[in-house]
Amino acid sequence: MPKLLIIEDDAAFCQMLQKFLIRNGYDVDESFTAQDAKTKFKASTYDLVLTDLRLPNYDGLQLLSDIKEVNPKTQVIVMTGYAEVGSAVEAMKKGAYDYISKPFTPEEILMQIKSALNQETERQLDSAPKDSHKSENLVVDPQDDRVVIGISEASKKLHEYIKLVAPTDMSVLITGESGTGKEVTARAIHDNSKRNEHNFVAVDCGAIPKEIATSEFFGHVKGSFTGAVEDKKGHFEAANGGTLFLDEIGNLSYENQIQLLRALQERKIKRVGSNKEIEVDIRIVTATNEDLTEAVENGSFREDLFHRINEFSVEIPSLEERFEDLPLFADFFLKKANRSLGKVVQGFSEDVKDIFKQYHWPGNLRELQNVIKRAVLLTSGDMVEKAALPKEVYKSKESNAKVDNFSKADYEKEQIVKALKQSNFNKSKAAKLLQITRKTLYNKINHYNLDL
Repeated sequence: MPKLLIIEDDAAFCQMLQKFLIRNGYDVDESFTAQDAKTKFKASTYDLVLTDLRLPNYDGLQLLSDIKEVNPKTQVIVMTGYAEVGSAVEAMKKGAYDYISKPFTPEEILMQIKSALNQETERQLDSAPKDSHKSENLVVDPQDDRVVIGISEASKKLHEYIKLVAPTDMSVLITGESGTGKEVTARAIHDNSKRNEHNFVAVDCGAIPKEIATSEFFGHVKGSFTGAVEDKKGHFEAANGGTLFLDEIGNLSYENQIQLLRALQERKIKRVGSNKEIEVDIRIVTATNEDLTEAVENGSFREDLFHRINEFSVEIPSLEERFEDLPLFADFFLKKANRSLGKVVQGFSEDVKDIFKQYHWPGNLRELQNVIKRAVLLTSGDMVEKAALPKEVYKSKESNAKVDNFSKADYEKEQIVKALKQSNFNKSKAAKLLQITRKTLYNKINHYNLDL
C-alpha cells in the first residue's frame, strides 16, 4: 500500500482529502504545518508527498528542497492557486513531479497521484540490473530517468561512453544543446556507478543568485544572516556519498567558482556562519550548453576549475544527429503523455509522421516531448492529427514545400552563412543564433566546404 503525506494548513480540506485517498487504497498521513511535516518525513518513508505551496511561516519551495534532501526518490505534487503557476513551475524545476491547481476534482488528484507513483515504479524497474547477455543501445529522455532503446550510431556511442565512465569516480563534463537530456545522462552515470545507493542531487547553477550560492552549496547555521531561521544542509552535504550534478555550471560567478574549486580540491566544506569543517565524499558531474574553452580563454571561467571538472567529457548529440531514433522517441513520449493525461491515443497519422521528419527540432528532445504532450491533450480520437500540432511545426514543412529545387543542404548552408554574417563571423555567437554547439557548427562548415 503506497504511503502518502498531505501537507496543508486548511485542516478541513486536508482531512477531507485524506479520507478520500484512504478510501482509494492509500496509507495517508497529514500535517498542518511544515515543521510537523519535516518531523514525520524524517521518521517515516513516504512514496509521495502532496503539499500546498503556501504554508504559514515556511517557504513551500524550501520545504520541497528539504523533502528531496531527505529522500530524492519521493514524488512530490504541489497544490497551487491560480495565481501561483509561476511558483509551481519553479517547484517542478526543483524536483516536483507536477502541480495541480485548486480547486481540483477528486478524480484529477487521483490521476496525478497514480501517474507519479507509476513513474517511480517504472524508474526503479528501468534502473534495475539487466541480464549480462542483453546489449541495449540506450538513449535518454530529457525529463525522466528512464531510457529509450536507440538504433543510431550517435546513440550507440553515447551509451558506450556512459557504460565506460559510470563505474569510475572521474569528474564528467556533459555538453550539448539545450533539450538533449544532459541531466538524465548524469542520472544514468550515477545509476550505473558504485554510488547509486546514495543521493543524486541536481542543481541548476543558472537559477541560483550569486548572493546565496554559498549557502545553497555549503549550507548555513541558524542566525548566520537575515532569514537564516534554522540550520540548513547544503547541496554538498546532501550529496555526500553520492553524485552532485551541477547543470549550467558556466553561469556561476567567478567568486562562486573559486569556492567550488576549493571544496573540490579539499573535499571539505564549512557552512555559512560556522567554523566547523565537514568532510564530503562526492562525485561531480557537470553540464553546460556553452563553450567553456572559450570562457576560459576570455577569462570568465577559471582554467583550473575547468580541468578539475573535465576529467572525462561526454557530448550529447542533438536530435538531428540521431534522427533515426525520432520514431522511437515519439512513441515513447506518446505513451508517457497518455499516462500523464489519462488518455489512450494510439499513434500518429501519416501526415504527422511526415511533418515530424521534416521539422528541424531546434529544441531537441524537450521540444519533441512538449509538442507530443500538447497534441495528446488536444486529441479526441485514436490518432494525433496535424491540427493538434503547433503551427511552427507544420508551417516548417509547408515553407519547405514551396521551395522548388532548393534542397535542405542549400537551405542549411544559407542559414549558416547568414548567421555568421549577422554575428560578424564570430562562430560562438553564430552557433547560438543557429541553436547548435560550436563543434557542430565547425563540422557543418567543413561538411559544406564553406571558405569563411
